Amino acid sequence: MAQEKNLENRIKQFLKDEGCYFIKYWGGGGFTKAGVPDLLICCNGHFIAAELKADNGKPSELQIVALTKIQKAGGIGVLVFPEDEITFRQLIMELRYSNMRQAYILQKKLEEKVEVWKEKYQII
Repeated sequence: MAQEKNLENRIKQFLKDEGCYFIKYWGGGGFTKAGVPDLLICCNGHFIAAELKADNGKPSELQIVALTKIQKAGGIGVLVFPEDEITFRQLIMELRYSNMRQAYILQKKLEEKVEVWKEKYQII
């Protein structure tokens, strides 16, 4: 849990430094919708949803379904492990400065992890 919180804090500070709007979504207590990604971000007009996981973390099926729905709706839905932090930061920078070709390449790289989990959960 500490590793995931550290990743979250680093990413939130980075987003703040880059002038991106974001909220940390907490899906507990029975009053909120389960599966919503950890961070909901708007950066230079782009909607990004990021589910953050520690190295040994495992996204739930609901989290993968939510990321998939966001992708299908035209947003960027990504799963970010600590090893993906640099790629995620690069994606934000490319979106921030409108280098859409490079942003698309980085987006697809991060979305590959969602695809792996979709296969594991057999989500269409």
